Amino acid sequence: MEEILANNRKWVEEKMAQDPEYFNRLATGQKPRYLFIGCSDSRVPASAITGTGPGEMFVHRNIANLVVNSDMNLLSVLQYAVEVLGVQDIMIVGHYGCGGVAAAASNKQYGLIDNWLTNIRDVIRLHETELLRISDEKNRLRRLVDLNVIEQVRNLAKTNIIQNAMRSENPPRLHGLVYDIHDGVLHNLEVKTDMLEEFVHIYGTEASAQSEAAAQPEPATQPEEAPEVTAEKKKAKAIKSAEEQDQLMRKVG
Repeated sequence: MEEILANNRKWVEEKMAQDPEYFNRLATGQKPRYLFIGCSDSRVPASAITGTGPGEMFVHRNIANLVVNSDMNLLSVLQYAVEVLGVQDIMIVGHYGCGGVAAAASNKQYGLIDNWLTNIRDVIRLHETELLRISDEKNRLRRLVDLNVIEQVRNLAKTNIIQNAMRSENPPRLHGLVYDIHDGVLHNLEVKTDMLEEFVHIYGTEASAQSEAAAQPEPATQPEEAPEVTAEKKKAKAIKSAEEQDQLMRKVG
């Protein structure tokens, strides 16, 4: 830990030497353009491989860069990034040589993580025919990494957070990337999400009228009158009513 702290102080000194106001600007808030959803693998540093600095990219990482519709951690990050920070580009970033993908492709048990890896095995089930045609195991795993990224981008598009954002004036763009650890290059898979239009009757959702009404501000209410004012009004109304009845009786008489 002493080495970590020493490295931190050295980094601070270098930044201050380059720009004395660097940390003051960062402290004023963040407005990142990108959301990076990547693997927790220590060989895939988000900022380093994308050439971004502090304040430019919001980051979420988990085993095998999955978008799981019950993962409240990821969904919270996604909603905050989209609805509060207003990110413009969302990237699902996988990498070749991913241990999570390899584990999911095997028939071994690994403990608690097996429940998480089931989400990758679902990808294998969806694309089993294509994967079985690849005889070389290394190439089959590389293709599974690609397919996993593609399916996670589609899972992203299925969330109501993204569906609502796509109806906005400035919707975010979704990207599927794969990082090759062997040469350091990021590859854009050019993932298309328009295939979901075929299944809009299944995945398409809209905010209910009740939810929209709840989001609208309540109409202003008239301030309540003091009890004595209310009593005076009732008394005046009673007097007026009695006078009207008296006049009516005179006319009848």
